[in-house]
Amino acid sequence: MVYVYVLQSLEDKQKLYIGVTSDLRQRMKAHQDGLSRTTRRYSPMKLIYYEAFQDTEDAKEREDTLKQFGGSYRSLLKRIRRSRLVVLTHAGAG
Repeated sequence: MVYVYVLQSLEDKQKLYIGVTSDLRQRMKAHQDGLSRTTRRYSPMKLIYYEAFQDTEDAKEREDTLKQFGGSYRSLLKRIRRSRLVVLTHAGAG
């Protein structure tokens, strides 16, 4: 299996990271141990979502689609809205 996963920073709750891996447990450990240059400054990170694929190319295409921050990204945010940590609300929201 190949996984597309989403991490959220526990320090900067606005910061999400999208990645792809064939070993989700090992990759999470690498993120938590600060071995990933891209997420090191946002650690600690929490796994909030993942999708499993049989094919590596399918997973990479999904990751690329989500990283383009278009409609697919917005759709993902809706899908995981209750899984995400509390995020600051818009000004004026009650």
